Amino acid sequence: MAFPRSPLRDFLIHAKSSLRSAIVKKERVTLVIGNESADLDSLTCSLLFSYLRSIAPPKQAFTSLYIPVTNIPAADIALRPEFAALLTHANLEADHLITLDDLPELSSVEYGLVPENTRWILVDHNALQGKLGVVYTGQVCGVIDHHDEENRVPFDTGDEPRIIKKSGSCTSLVTGYLRETWDVISSEADNLSEKSLWDAQLAKLALASVLIDTTNATANQKTTEYDVKAMNYLEAKIKSHADQTVSFNRNRLFEQIDNAKKDIGRLTLHDILKKDYKQWDENGLLLGISSVVKPIEFMQEKAKRETSGTESSSEAFLASVRDFARYRQLGQFALMTASSTSAGELQRELLLWAFTRKGIEAARHFMEINTRNLGLKTWQGPDGSIDKIEVNVWRTVWWQRRVEHSRKQVAPLLREAIRNM
Repeated sequence: MAFPRSPLRDFLIHAKSSLRSAIVKKERVTLVIGNESADLDSLTCSLLFSYLRSIAPPKQAFTSLYIPVTNIPAADIALRPEFAALLTHANLEADHLITLDDLPELSSVEYGLVPENTRWILVDHNALQGKLGVVYTGQVCGVIDHHDEENRVPFDTGDEPRIIKKSGSCTSLVTGYLRETWDVISSEADNLSEKSLWDAQLAKLALASVLIDTTNATANQKTTEYDVKAMNYLEAKIKSHADQTVSFNRNRLFEQIDNAKKDIGRLTLHDILKKDYKQWDENGLLLGISSVVKPIEFMQEKAKRETSGTESSSEAFLASVRDFARYRQLGQFALMTASSTSAGELQRELLLWAFTRKGIEAARHFMEINTRNLGLKTWQGPDGSIDKIEVNVWRTVWWQRRVEHSRKQVAPLLREAIRNM
């Protein structure tokens, strides 16, 4: 039975309650989950898809209710100030989100979400990673994503989507896929005024992600036709509500969410590295990549303030990064920064640190192959260089002058270097 049209807030309350019941009663569930960095795009993809799909599910759906899962523990939502800034636009609070804490322990999966009782739809990634991937990869039945194809999702997904296309924002692809469904839902005759409000709230969430991922449509290398069409469509949905017709301003929404995303000064360095982190296992080597919206110099100063010793800011920073990587037992760690120059231009830095013989070999291979196409140039901070390249240690930092390449492009290159050793 389809979920009756109601605000997104009511839908999430119902979805969380239904998930708890399904775990206890060992009932079927369909889960829609973003990637493990749980950025704004992954959040809004899962919310948008689950909400609209539950109101108008396919006839042969595994379940009529699609449950959106934010792929982090509940405590980590506090590391994402942009969530708090955006959720208020849809009358939502962090507690309404369904997180990994709402799933049963995987060590006792036989008592909770039995794999055959689940179906998983991936948004903003196309390979289920980590412990979830070990248990549930065989239950993935659909995907909408804008990253490189990993051939981990079956090509025949039946009534569920299998869309992997290049776009600035995955939310743009979800919007395009469900556009006709959304229009039908919106056109139903009763309570049109209320529905236009619910549409506007949902559209604001989605639009914010597209704006952030395309830098308000100014990132020409990232912005595609899918993004442009989605932005126009979502803005029209917002303005369909009378109160938003004149008052809504796309630029103002972008600035609010962008400023919140960059407001990470209150976080510890460990939390900054953890905030937007992804991890892969390639040929038995664990690769971790953190993306940070501040330069390395900012993190060096923060590391120095967090320590009471006599070490320099560079030494304190490197010690924190090393501890972060060792805790995760990484063979290789990359730190990618994206910040603005004093002239307002985008700049990127790339730190690459290898901790094992295999990681060192792969790091050297990556450097040899990609120095030119990524525009890698020698980096030096106020404390001097932090490079260290010896027989058993390999660490270096570059300016990445080809700033159009984000983690979405760099991660596959690092993974390929590991696979091709």
